[in-house]
Amino acid sequence: MNKRRMKRFGAISLVIAGCSIATGLIIYALGQNVNLFYMPTDIVHGIDGKKPEIGQRLRVGGMVVEGSLKRDPKNLYIEFDLHDNNEIITINYEGILPDLFKEGQGIVAQGTLIDKEVIRATEVLAKHDENYIPPELAEGLKQNHSGKGLTYGE
Repeated sequence: MNKRRMKRFGAISLVIAGCSIATGLIIYALGQNVNLFYMPTDIVHGIDGKKPEIGQRLRVGGMVVEGSLKRDPKNLYIEFDLHDNNEIITINYEGILPDLFKEGQGIVAQGTLIDKEVIRATEVLAKHDENYIPPELAEGLKQNHSGKGLTYGE
């Protein structure tokens, strides 16, 4: 090979290596920001034997347990329980809840797992009318309660 071809080969090799490294870093960063959807049963028992790790970002859906809403009168701190008729987990949230939030209703909370069954939510989403329930939540509730005569959002 002559010098000109060696320089081209070196330049092309560097470009390919740089693109490979950049692609790898992008894939790694995207993997770190994925918020997986869980039901309370999935958090307590895990999915296929794998439980979410403490500190993991996730979304959880379920029904707000009647009588579980606790508000701190001095600030916007709120705590409530969420269930899917199998297991109950606790959600901690600091902020203003959606206007349509109420006990006994389906919600989706996004946040970080801070204990085995406690999530510190950064966002709480409530359904927008009496017939709507998030599709993931409806499917999870149907799987957990098939044959019990319960209907969710149908």
